[in-house]
Amino acid sequence: MKTGQIHVSTENIFPIIKKFLYSDHEIFLRELVSNAVDASQKLKVLSSTGEYKGELGDLKVEVLLDKEAKTLTIRDNGIGMTAEEIDKYINQIAFSGAEEFVKQYEGKDGAENIIGHFGLGFYSAFMVAEKVQIRTLSRHEGSQAVQWESNGSPEFTLTEIDKETRGTDIVLFINDESLEFLEKPRIQGILDKYCKFLPIPVFFGTKVEYVDSPEGETDEDGKVKRVSIDVPNQVNNPKPAWTVAPVDLKDEDYASFYRELYPMSFEDPLFHIHLNVDYPFNLTGILYFPKIKENVEVQRNKINLYSNQVFITDSVAEIVPEFLTLLHGVIDSPDIPLNVSRSYLQSDGNVKKISAHITKKVADKLAEMFKKDRADFEAKWDDLKIFVEYGMLSDDKFAEKAKNFALIKNTDGKYYTIEEMKEQIAPLQTDKNDKVVALYTHSKEEHFSFVKQAKDRGYQVALIDGPLASHWISKIEQTFENLSFARVDADALDQLIQKEGELPSKLTEEQQTALKPLFESAVDNQKFKVEFKSMSETDAPIIVTQPEFIRRMMEQQKYGGGGFFGAFPETYNLVVNANHQKVESLLNLGETEKSGKVKQLTDLALLAQGMLKGEELNQFIERSISFI
Repeated sequence: MKTGQIHVSTENIFPIIKKFLYSDHEIFLRELVSNAVDASQKLKVLSSTGEYKGELGDLKVEVLLDKEAKTLTIRDNGIGMTAEEIDKYINQIAFSGAEEFVKQYEGKDGAENIIGHFGLGFYSAFMVAEKVQIRTLSRHEGSQAVQWESNGSPEFTLTEIDKETRGTDIVLFINDESLEFLEKPRIQGILDKYCKFLPIPVFFGTKVEYVDSPEGETDEDGKVKRVSIDVPNQVNNPKPAWTVAPVDLKDEDYASFYRELYPMSFEDPLFHIHLNVDYPFNLTGILYFPKIKENVEVQRNKINLYSNQVFITDSVAEIVPEFLTLLHGVIDSPDIPLNVSRSYLQSDGNVKKISAHITKKVADKLAEMFKKDRADFEAKWDDLKIFVEYGMLSDDKFAEKAKNFALIKNTDGKYYTIEEMKEQIAPLQTDKNDKVVALYTHSKEEHFSFVKQAKDRGYQVALIDGPLASHWISKIEQTFENLSFARVDADALDQLIQKEGELPSKLTEEQQTALKPLFESAVDNQKFKVEFKSMSETDAPIIVTQPEFIRRMMEQQKYGGGGFFGAFPETYNLVVNANHQKVESLLNLGETEKSGKVKQLTDLALLAQGMLKGEELNQFIERSISFI
């Protein structure tokens, strides 16, 4: 037996590990299982190169729980270690902090073994264990099995033991503060989270399966009985879809993998992108486009980051541009730098390149779909729309490509690219300043009368809705020259698309001045500004409008942004049609009748905009009944 001290430059390595290296104690199991998988994979490599000539057998990792003995064991049948290797990789660690350690070993021989095999990952065991044993037999022929043991202080013992099978057992004697890790559901949960796609089979306990009776027993109907049996519980899929070449996968394979990733999802994704890059960086993965709901926030954190099939995090903001966090799926890259705990990402040049590559792949995929099958792209557009709008607002490179496939649907259900729409409406909807004015609504039902009036003039009305509408419209106006957008209820049609020459007014200035106080008394003066305009005789006698600029600013404040100008009060224009026969007829009525008609006309305009509520609505109904 040999005793000694772990070579550390501090009094005790373990408080450093607990304080600096790991934010969550459950990480210890990920590290130890990952190390066991590494040991198995290294043996496969040595066997393939001829350095190891023995039988590989069935390489696997087992997690064994003994609640009575208060132990948790991680077992592999990989390369194992000799006493000398234990001394090198376990005992000779000298560092005063994680950063110094990484700098000291970066690029040197053995660094990958220290971090990837036992090193710091191994020492995470002391976060939950009062004592740790390494029981190991090396792959080298004639090797002596040894046991290393430490109770969490720099002292250790190294003893020769009997062990017949190649590989390593890490035995954790769980401390009293960490008894949760002796519960089967807790361990199963950690394995499901971190080890679901490790490349070597990982087993934990048993599970029940139902099979046909081995004895051929039958039930009353003569059918072979189903009986339950206990089988080893394999927790992982060693060959997930993203590790398979795209040419070897079918659509059903991608759909099946999506259900494997998100078993509680009841909707199929719209489509997928398979990432497969090996230069100038390594990147694999599959990204899925989900059907995005109105609330984009609930869609986030559905992309899982892996490094060599080891789960790292589902917070990928540093790697994936913000708008792409709406996607679901998996990214796997050994080239994404991680700190010692593998828990937090650090931005560097590679990360920026990977981020740009993913953005390009997504934009190219959408452009390809649009070009290849426009009808199918249009069918998917309502689900894609908010994603593309978000992307165009948050990423200029994506916006540059997306402007060619972003679609706008009109109120007749036809789809146009922005350029197509501009060309289509230009002949009729170009104003006197040579600017093409695109009319739009967020709801055909809410703006029915406004949409009808516009269409009666031969104008087209686009249907642009959703939380990003006002931001996106502003972006399009900045991108496309001589194109502006105006919601159909923002003003009278002749004011929205101003032509050369104005309609004459049937009412004189004096007549308008005489009538104006009547309309002002019918509404809240703090909220409504009354103005007379020369409109078509067929237009409504009164319309309630809200200036495009003010409404857009209010919407942008509501959904974020637009705060530069301060808070906007809720104000509207009450526009009186100076050419409507009903307005002109008011001049010939007595004061009482005139006031009643003005109130009725005003309430009708408010009702058309859904703005008549409560007591005002009740009074309007009673007044209308009396008129019948």
